Amino acid sequence: MKKNVLITGTSSGVGLESAVLFAKNGFKVYATMRNLKKATALSERIVHEKLDIEIMQLDVSDNASIQKTVQAIIAAEGKIDILLNNAGAGFAKTLEQATQAEIDWVTDVNYTGVVRTTKAVLPYMREARSGHIINVTSVGGLVGQPFNELYCAAKFAVEGFTEAMASYISKPFNIHFSMVEPGGITTEFMNSAVAKTADEKGTMATGEYAPIFEKYMASSQNRSKNTEVSTFQTSSEVAAVIMDVVHAENPPLRVRTSEWAENLCRLKTEADPDGTKLVNAVATYFLN
Repeated sequence: MKKNVLITGTSSGVGLESAVLFAKNGFKVYATMRNLKKATALSERIVHEKLDIEIMQLDVSDNASIQKTVQAIIAAEGKIDILLNNAGAGFAKTLEQATQAEIDWVTDVNYTGVVRTTKAVLPYMREARSGHIINVTSVGGLVGQPFNELYCAAKFAVEGFTEAMASYISKPFNIHFSMVEPGGITTEFMNSAVAKTADEKGTMATGEYAPIFEKYMASSQNRSKNTEVSTFQTSSEVAAVIMDVVHAENPPLRVRTSEWAENLCRLKTEADPDGTKLVNAVATYFLN
């Protein structure tokens, strides 16, 4: 019997490529997105590559939408084997210049949405005593970066949320938790971040922050030209790491997806690269 996977944010990028790769690896894929008008790219791949993928509407900011989709999958399959929380959005703006609406939005789409979908799926995995929840976070969930404090805060929250659940849910209920932590990805992700955060003149930082932001952008451009250790990966490369996590006999709690990401996070991760030691230590300290 095929295992099934629910993936959020599949209209483009890592979500789309993950949906395709899961299908090619023999999974029944439920590919979801907020706006079904953006399903064209995935729909074309399904037809041309003859993939077992069902596209469904799911908005991670809308609990009713999540519940409707999860219930439909449970009715069809009786279980959900894997939840891939991929939906998210970039955001680069200093705290002072972000509106409260923007603060609420970036937190909701990058953190609270993960909580909502996990809460909806978890009871069925617990009942089945089987499941794997994979959260696509970011190196920004481990290392705070300039002009990304709000995005990083949301991703840090996902990291803490996932660590905490892994410490007491995994062993009793045979539910694995993993976090995939990419660095830069060559998709529309950053373009959407710029579009979301720039003002009407296309400016992302003003006043005394403007010269600091110019240094930030210049540094980013210089890193992108470094051919020895590339900052950016393709969505397909990140999807391949996700598939490796799924197939691992003992899935890691966390994994970086590139050499650049590994190097950036090394000071925080070198003592426990995949997070397994920490989860076991926490479980022993609090539960034994």
